[in-house]
Amino acid sequence: MPRPTVHHRPFGTAPSGEEVGLWRLESGTGLHAEILTYGGILHTLGVPDTAGDIDSVVLSLASVDDYAQKSPYIGALIGRYANRIADGRFTLDGTTHHIPCNDRGHALHGGPEGFDTRMWDAAPFTVGDSAAVRLSLHSPDGDMGFPGALDVTATYSLDASGTLSLTFTAATDRPTVVSLCNHSYFNLAGTGDIRGHTLQVDAPAFLPVRADGIPQGPAVGVAGTAFDLTSPQLLGDRVSPADDQVRQAGGFDHCWVLADAGTDAGTDAGTLRRAARLTAPGAARVMEVWTTEPGLQVYTANQLDGSLMDGTGRCLERHSAVCLETQRFPDAPNRADCPSAVLRPGAVFHSRTDFRFPHLST
Repeated sequence: MPRPTVHHRPFGTAPSGEEVGLWRLESGTGLHAEILTYGGILHTLGVPDTAGDIDSVVLSLASVDDYAQKSPYIGALIGRYANRIADGRFTLDGTTHHIPCNDRGHALHGGPEGFDTRMWDAAPFTVGDSAAVRLSLHSPDGDMGFPGALDVTATYSLDASGTLSLTFTAATDRPTVVSLCNHSYFNLAGTGDIRGHTLQVDAPAFLPVRADGIPQGPAVGVAGTAFDLTSPQLLGDRVSPADDQVRQAGGFDHCWVLADAGTDAGTDAGTLRRAARLTAPGAARVMEVWTTEPGLQVYTANQLDGSLMDGTGRCLERHSAVCLETQRFPDAPNRADCPSAVLRPGAVFHSRTDFRFPHLST
């Protein structure tokens, strides 16, 4: 069997003036991933279909400038806190911390200068049948208002079977809160929209939200709602505005509570288990998301409006992709009913998410 390999080339210049690198991981069997040192962006993910034709299944932009100036987090690594923190503040051990608000009066994805805007150091390596690049970032104490210095690694690894894994670690010198994820927009057809995709989410409950995206209360069961994706459902049927929650968000922009969702940020990662299965029309490509994280934010690209073009000149329209963000729960630093997102000195945050393509092995 061919062995996975790692390749490097430059990819423009960051707003800081630093050279952005592109690291290409190749499985040796056609599947490949390209990662940028700016924002830790998953720039392309080339996947063969059942006929052997390869297309990238993630949205991407043409240049670093486009990512820096226009991108709604496309492909990026998100931190320090993925999703929303209500009113941009939380109290930890008696001290209130303030995060700059950047979404309807709340802090989204770590604030206006989150990890998606940073340059990451990169170190490629191979181990066994996998090729990988380890990205690292130092976030100083007070960065975007978060307490404690945080040292983060994010390792993208591609094995010979075609599984792309993303593993995070983080350590702090003061108590803080952490939620890290990747924000890729998936379209397994490589073109068009995702209304013809089917999605299954292995979760018995979800978090209803207010109109501003903040959870409105405890999790509720999915049974009998538009959020029941425990069996494969056509996304075009589920993002229609018949449900009040779907109507106010313009589609899905909600967190599903996965089975065994009791993991704390300051402990070892939870059990790696399947969270979702996404299938392209005709089952030409199938992707499963496996994760140790407690939550899955499903976002059906409701805010894309055609004003943004990808690297091929295609206008990115509403519902042109779906994000499957594995993470801690939104606003967990302010919610006693959520698993803790607190990380303390001496503990290590650890999470893993796999993107698997079972159609390649059938």
